[in-house]
Amino acid sequence: MTAETAPALTARLQAAVHAGAGPCACVRGPLADRPDATVVRHGTTVAKAHAPGTDPHELTRRLTTAARLPGVLLPPLTPAPARLDGRLVTHWPYGTPVDRDDPDAAPWEATATLLARLHRTPPPPGLPPMRGPAKAALAVTRLRRTLSHHPSAEAAPVLAAWATLPPWARAEAPAPGTPFLCHGDLHLGQLVRHPAPDGPWHLIDVDDLGLGDPAWDLARPAAWYACGLLPPDEWLRFLTAYQAADGPAVPRGTDPWPVLDIPARALTVQTAALALTKARAADRPLDEVERAVVDACARMTATPARLARVFLK
Repeated sequence: MTAETAPALTARLQAAVHAGAGPCACVRGPLADRPDATVVRHGTTVAKAHAPGTDPHELTRRLTTAARLPGVLLPPLTPAPARLDGRLVTHWPYGTPVDRDDPDAAPWEATATLLARLHRTPPPPGLPPMRGPAKAALAVTRLRRTLSHHPSAEAAPVLAAWATLPPWARAEAPAPGTPFLCHGDLHLGQLVRHPAPDGPWHLIDVDDLGLGDPAWDLARPAAWYACGLLPPDEWLRFLTAYQAADGPAVPRGTDPWPVLDIPARALTVQTAALALTKARAADRPLDEVERAVVDACARMTATPARLARVFLK
């Protein structure tokens, strides 16, 4: 990412929205500016510059899938990405995000229902693999790279926990079983209300959308619950709503942990790896949440039992 990406994207978006008009009174500004994504808003339109190296053909297939599922995924405004300074850019309607200052209003039931509907949708031909395991592997690679310059004994249990995972969870082999249509990076930041401000909830961010194990999309809330970061009643609301909507990853009346165990472990390692990378780069200690996921990795390698029975000790 260059320092010019966000301003250039903002100027381009204004020109697209107003077709060359002068200054306006629209709400506008950056929504995110990270190495892997720059997102800006102008009025009711949002533009996203995707990560450098994003495959244009795979992104186009993901956009096509989102356009065909308007009640589940936020549909894009354009059918294919454009280019800006070497980055692929997509355009979207603005939606109201989840209120981070009001955790009691978190839409767990809506999230679970949307996931179940996504997982029940027959996958379109030509869709690439879901990128969840690949992102976990990338987080571990970044941690190892950071450790080469900033060694830390705290990373040992994280890397040990990673080594216990099967090849498919480390993006070294395809996931077993029949692939489903998956989001690939599910968390509450991936939901918006559209039309804003109080329309129905939609899933956003198609960068990791693809074919894979649907349990991966439930794994982050499962890991948060198992690490003690998500209250049991919120986890139960999420899981119950998913099963009530006939989600295929965890059918009604079944124990979820045989299915969720490996993906939740992988997401825990990914979260811990990212936490350690950020902490070492900033030369700061882990905060309370970061410490919880690193400690969970240590318990994962110490006890071979299922994740929920290991973490909640």
